[in-house]
Amino acid sequence: MLSRRSVLASALTVAAVPRAKGWAASRMVSTQDLALIDLLTWGATPSALDEFLTLGRDQWLRWQLTPSPQQRLPFNVQQQIDALPVSHHTALEMGQAFEAQGRAANKIADPDARIDAKKQYQKAMAEMARQASSASILRALYSPDQLRERMTWFWFNHFNVYQAKGIVRVLVGDYEENAIRQHAMGHFRDLLMATLRHPAMLRFLDNADNKAGHINENYAREIMELHTMGVGSGYTQQDVEQLARILTGGGIDFRPTDPKVKPEWQPLVVREGAFLFNPARHDFSDKVFLGHTIKGSGFSEIEQAVDILCAHPATARHIAHRLALYFVADEPSGALVARMAKRFTESNGHIPSVLDVMIRSPEFTTSLGTRFKDPVRYVYSAVRSAFEGRLIVNPAPIQGWLNRLSEGLYNRLTPDGYPLDSTAWSSSGQMMARFDIAHQIGSGAPKLFSRPDEVTVGEITVPQLQQGPYFKAWRTTLSRQTRTALEKATSPQEWNTLFLSSPEFMS
Repeated sequence: MLSRRSVLASALTVAAVPRAKGWAASRMVSTQDLALIDLLTWGATPSALDEFLTLGRDQWLRWQLTPSPQQRLPFNVQQQIDALPVSHHTALEMGQAFEAQGRAANKIADPDARIDAKKQYQKAMAEMARQASSASILRALYSPDQLRERMTWFWFNHFNVYQAKGIVRVLVGDYEENAIRQHAMGHFRDLLMATLRHPAMLRFLDNADNKAGHINENYAREIMELHTMGVGSGYTQQDVEQLARILTGGGIDFRPTDPKVKPEWQPLVVREGAFLFNPARHDFSDKVFLGHTIKGSGFSEIEQAVDILCAHPATARHIAHRLALYFVADEPSGALVARMAKRFTESNGHIPSVLDVMIRSPEFTTSLGTRFKDPVRYVYSAVRSAFEGRLIVNPAPIQGWLNRLSEGLYNRLTPDGYPLDSTAWSSSGQMMARFDIAHQIGSGAPKLFSRPDEVTVGEITVPQLQQGPYFKAWRTTLSRQTRTALEKATSPQEWNTLFLSSPEFMS
């Protein structure tokens, strides 16, 4: 049996993004397998089909469910990400630098100069978010660990933060990379704790302001309502209040030294990067949370509360339902959700184990090819199918397309994340915008391959989707109406536009 690394060796070179190699017409995947690959990745491509055929279905699924600890991106893609300053600084370093810049701007005496300095400060923060989105898009398009990338988007959406709130723009890249992606295919408890300790979440949901005597319930409420148990799962307002008191003291500190506290509290200080648990801000009274008594003890109270939430049956059901909603159906069957929730509990929230139950279910198999693509999945799959083998050097147009389709990265204002049901993305306005984006991609999207600072674009290369072996796998899925429309196309650009706009490609 071929190892994961031996397969990747043919796909990941030091000079180019993945290309299909030797994918012959005689090596066809079934319609069902094509739909499986398209669903569990950010879009089926010739090289993805090649990997599937080389490994076989079961081994390919194991590969996606157990990604390598360190992603191996194509060398020139990694070079692009490494060239972004945001990739080289921790949340602590970024916070320190931008807090210093903000303070310096506020101290400028001349009013006009102060206004200009503040504008530059805002511009610099926006640039960090732009770089973060560029890195995210490049990873989504080119990573061999495609299911992990799908799950990174899912979990970011589940633990959503909005970039435009305060300093979150500076922190969002680190949040996605180290709180979300690092734990996207691990255990749910580790993921929840990573988001709980990250300054992006603490700022977005205001727990940085939550302290004894001045309780802020925002984060406590969203942890229960959105992140774990779900609405209507049996918790009370008193539970929210108790959890908010448990969370007091958990905040942000970009200073290089620990806070000065009473000598007896010094052992209770917890620091991890920009996260600080300050016992001087904590409510040390005993609490009763979801029927459990938690003695006032400091940061260990937070860990106990997280354990209670992660072990609660409502959390297992809520996470299982969200995953089934994302991958299977707008109204997933209760039986499927129950089986996934059972595995969640048995595996202590091991995310790949829950996904494995879902993928091997008859409900999942029946649904293949029917899940309407949300904007992110639609745009990424269109770009991957049109431009595999070419290196995108300017991801900005992709972020622009996502913004136009109302699902821009880091742009969801509310903590609930973007809707996962297909009805949210099937309006006539959405379809019109998709058709225009399909036309841009089908015509070569030259701005993707020109540096943002270049005045003119290079030579336009129109994708030849109709001529590629990839289309042979799609052909049998097309309706007579779609085939007729494609036959009437008068140019490769028009054919590409019609194919990328077809109902079959959007599912």
